[in-house]
Amino acid sequence: MPVEPLPHKEIEDRLAELPGWSLDGDRLTRSYRLGSHFAATAMVVHIAQVQEELGHHSDLTLGYNTVALSVNTHSVGGAVTEKDFELARRVEDLAPGHGAH
Repeated sequence: MPVEPLPHKEIEDRLAELPGWSLDGDRLTRSYRLGSHFAATAMVVHIAQVQEELGHHSDLTLGYNTVALSVNTHSVGGAVTEKDFELARRVEDLAPGHGAH
């Protein structure tokens, strides 16, 4: 099944189910603040594992105690697709406190 860009209204509806995630231009974004640099680094490793499982990768930024993600689907011209929401949901599932912001 080919991946298709999602309409803006559907993106907005799906974002309502993912607190903390937002649309920044043509990318889904989210930042997390964790208790320490080690915790943030561990989260990056877990996100990388999920991304490998999905075969879909975000831009990840590791700060001292923060992790930021930004994702869209390059194969459809950098639009937001179901693949991006699947990654976002999986990241939320592994986040400490399921989305501590």
